[in-house]
Amino acid sequence: MKKDPYQHITDQELLERWYADRNNEWLGLLLQRYTLLLLGVCMKYMKNEEEARDCVQQIFVKVITELAKYRVEYFKSWIYTIARNHCLMRLRDRHGQATELSDSMLAAWDEEPGVNTHQKKEQLLGWMGECLEELGKEQKLCVTLFYLDKRSYQEIASSTGFTLMQVKSYIQNGKRNLRLLLEKKAKS
Repeated sequence: MKKDPYQHITDQELLERWYADRNNEWLGLLLQRYTLLLLGVCMKYMKNEEEARDCVQQIFVKVITELAKYRVEYFKSWIYTIARNHCLMRLRDRHGQATELSDSMLAAWDEEPGVNTHQKKEQLLGWMGECLEELGKEQKLCVTLFYLDKRSYQEIASSTGFTLMQVKSYIQNGKRNLRLLLEKKAKS
């Protein structure tokens, strides 16, 4: 394997060079460093190598367009988030309305013997709509924009006026509260 002549340059330095001159060579080197990581993330979600490779290519395109819009500080965590969200959206599109929030609950119900899983899934989706209405205004807005409208953290921050940290917090807490509300409904 050929040794990377730029290995002494940090991700952040490559990113700064790209922001400075928009030379795609810098971005290419950066993406090359993360190809295997992205493939691993995509394989984890897609469970199919060809589909995972396709996702990696789509993620590269998304990275190129998103980097032109926003200034990224921590490339590794940012690209991981882009990859994870891309795969989850692709799975959600494949399975209709099922979201990351309900996947584990839906899977558990699928395993119950003698239960009409279609009715249970419909019931869960109905509950999810009801529980979403019970969230605080900010959590409901951020969760809806992120999971249903498929917006990025940055897009949500730009459109709502919340800081990036607030958006992340509202989504994380909203997701947790939604799960707790769903569990409470499932037990009653």
